Amino acid sequence: MDIVDLTPEHETLYHMCLEDWSDEIREAGDHKKVWCQKMKEKGLRVKLALDDDGQVGGMIQYLPIEHSFAEGRHLHYVACTWVHGHKQGRGNFQKRGMGKALLRAAEEDAEELGSKGMVAWGLWIPVWMKASWYRRQGYRKTDRDGIKVLLWKPFTEDAVAPKWIRGRKKPEPTPGKVTVTAFINGWCPAQNLVFERAKRAVASFDDRVILREVNTFDRQVLLEWGIADALFIDSKEVATGPPPTYDRIHKLIAKRLRKL
Repeated sequence: MDIVDLTPEHETLYHMCLEDWSDEIREAGDHKKVWCQKMKEKGLRVKLALDDDGQVGGMIQYLPIEHSFAEGRHLHYVACTWVHGHKQGRGNFQKRGMGKALLRAAEEDAEELGSKGMVAWGLWIPVWMKASWYRRQGYRKTDRDGIKVLLWKPFTEDAVAPKWIRGRKKPEPTPGKVTVTAFINGWCPAQNLVFERAKRAVASFDDRVILREVNTFDRQVLLEWGIADALFIDSKEVATGPPPTYDRIHKLIAKRLRKL
């Protein structure tokens, strides 16, 4: 395989997380594209894994931790390592070593840029973005917030371990209304999908249901809330992994509306 930097030829595919076959990804809008364009100025790096036929099978995106969802300095943060594993579209590229090769290339690049270590995140439960996979690549836990585990691999002895940015407040309800608060950062099409579905669901109700949009690409907004991507109905958070369907969001809003 070959590990290459992102080029204009593959940007659209990258914006869709290699799932250009997916109607759901299209439903997520262009938030990832906008995020990528802005984040390039802040040091976003993207590498792709190509098989022997030149087909893109995996990707990794990483950036200075100062622009991530964790607190730290002089480190790089892996926002996502993804090797396409669906039967649809380009097919299953997993179990070929692409993920390991992508991570190694990103680490080498970050070290050359003067970074003191690489930070990644994963889930302690055995689903997507498994923390256990990063442990097998030499990473160790430095913090945990619910099911999210923050891991790191220091490159230098003076590197300081990072910490999660934790939630600092929740949205307040509006008297006499159902308030749907949708937080969006733009980095993840799955979370962008939740945002778009919430917008459509709110628009289907009368003026007793209102939408509050919170764009957390702004670092100060992110730090104010301690939230990157989330969906709240009044002050109750809706689970967004995996993304709830439009019908699910609509039913939750309708249920809350009946209680007004």
